[in-house]
Amino acid sequence: MPKRRYITTPIYYVNSVPHIGTALTTLASDVNARYWKMQGHQVTFLTGTDENGTKVFEAAQQSGQDPMAFVDAVSAKFVEVFRGLRIEYDDFIRTTEERHKRAVQALFERLREAGHIYLGQYEGWYDVSSETFYRESDLVDGKSPDGNEVRWVQEENWFFRLTAFQEPLLAHIEANPEFILPEVRRNEVISFIKQGLRDASITRANPGWGIPVPGDDTKVVYVWFDALINYIAAAGWPDGDWQSLWPAEVEWMGKDILTRFHATLWPAMLMGAGLPLPKTLVGHGWLLMGGEKISKSKGNVVAPMELAASLSQTANCELDFAVDAVRFYMASVLPLESDATYTRDDFDKRYNSDLANDLGNALNRSLAMSARFVDGKIPDAEIEAEVAEAIAHAKAGFAAAMDGYRVADATQAAMGLVRFLNKHIDTRAPWALAKAGDPALPSTMRSILMALRAAEGLVRPIMPVVADEIARQLGLPPTTEWSSIGEASSLPAGTPLASPKPIFPRIDTKAKAAEQRAKPQPEAKPPKPAAPPAEPIAIDEFAKVELRVARVLEAEPLEKADKLLKLTVVVGDERRQIVAGIRKNYSPEDLIGRQVVVVFNLKPAMLRGVESQGMLLAAVDEEGGAILLRPDKEAPEGAKVR
Repeated sequence: MPKRRYITTPIYYVNSVPHIGTALTTLASDVNARYWKMQGHQVTFLTGTDENGTKVFEAAQQSGQDPMAFVDAVSAKFVEVFRGLRIEYDDFIRTTEERHKRAVQALFERLREAGHIYLGQYEGWYDVSSETFYRESDLVDGKSPDGNEVRWVQEENWFFRLTAFQEPLLAHIEANPEFILPEVRRNEVISFIKQGLRDASITRANPGWGIPVPGDDTKVVYVWFDALINYIAAAGWPDGDWQSLWPAEVEWMGKDILTRFHATLWPAMLMGAGLPLPKTLVGHGWLLMGGEKISKSKGNVVAPMELAASLSQTANCELDFAVDAVRFYMASVLPLESDATYTRDDFDKRYNSDLANDLGNALNRSLAMSARFVDGKIPDAEIEAEVAEAIAHAKAGFAAAMDGYRVADATQAAMGLVRFLNKHIDTRAPWALAKAGDPALPSTMRSILMALRAAEGLVRPIMPVVADEIARQLGLPPTTEWSSIGEASSLPAGTPLASPKPIFPRIDTKAKAAEQRAKPQPEAKPPKPAAPPAEPIAIDEFAKVELRVARVLEAEPLEKADKLLKLTVVVGDERRQIVAGIRKNYSPEDLIGRQVVVVFNLKPAMLRGVESQGMLLAAVDEEGGAILLRPDKEAPEGAKVR
């Protein structure tokens, strides 16, 4: 059986429910797995829960529950959240499973028989929160380096001869630069090892919870020694065809559990047992909130599905798309060398700029113009060279980033193509080509649609549901093969296109308005009397007003102005910027590509510090909102209105 690409996440403690920080590692692994599957690799993606720790046992006791019932309930929460985020794992392991227990005891026995485990006396400090032993010299103000309370432990334990593997570990790291990524983490691990390793206590007194030591039921296996073995347990070791999975291609984790455990204890255990080491360990940075790592104990938890639900309500977008927006955010900020900071304001800004403005507008503009200029079908024409080059550049950038496990950089490579597409539309101006009857129009439109099709393939590992929707609007099946991205065969000529449907409406003031409505309202004022009719004017006075047909190229809300939109319109060969108070009735996505009527010879005016070079014509509805006027069929841009 051929070797599969095996991706793992750490298994998560079940003393609390998952949050956005927990999901960060799992999301990175999911993007990684989806990308490899698009490349045609056979992939197995493992995640799971760590259920044998002291703090898990104590959390169950504090809640008044049976430990097994407690871990069943919390583990199910992880499954629920991961499934909600569309994490497509292939295996979910729990350390209370029999297969894991069997592998732990088998590895313990093998190491003991090889002389790497011995019985000794342990005295020292134990941090229950992180399940870590510390020396006196490790403590900071009487607490663990993480700031947690510690307790003194004195008992007879089994020890693993970690000291015997100091030089072999350093030699392996030196010979395999890709073993620990990023480089800054590799340097941290080397520094830690060179400070001198010490033998590790790998058991504790049996509290009635945990995996018993083979031949010594008075003790259970230390949770970290126990938990690390899940990776080979899920592969089927020591039985079956475990070598078809092991060694793992990559093990993803946060930086806090890399140095001491995954990059030191775990490879030493494998060396001692004569088993191969994973190819790569990736230790990414943290997602911070208020300057601190997001964690349940600090009370700064952000639940990913609640964030998606909130976005769906605030932006008025479908929940499925909001979930993908949360995935996109996590992928785009995933830190490697440094940490990233989460704020709801930053989340909303990224949503508006990257998804609503860039991706949403690119989709809407491309399909709207296709309906107008090429009869709503994919034209049969050549792809413009600059578009083919941009697609190849984005595709190569995405692949290079993923080869280095840089998910955020891969995300930016995909969005770079989207931004190119919007700029290319402005540069090539299909509306002008159509007006001039330019024979280049079919090639330009096919190129625009090809860039959109390629973007669908590139964002697929990150936003699978959004990618499906882009493919649907293109009238095409989803892109499933990496090699097809940018290929002419991926965009069959003559395919009917669907009508554009906004995926990511901009976040506007609807939520704020709802809050205002919920507050006590002042007494309604009597309606104002109707304004008297205007004085009649002569025809020569009306003739002074020059009305023209214009097409909207760009639209975006004006910052700090709830009613205003800033538009870029083309009037004949001239571009103008117009600020209009139509935001209550129109979103930017409604306007891109449509024709409007403007007052062309109006003197420029400053509105909220932005120059407006014209005025839109609109009727007024019952609530004072705008109803834009437009020709009932396509008119030449710049045509006079009489």
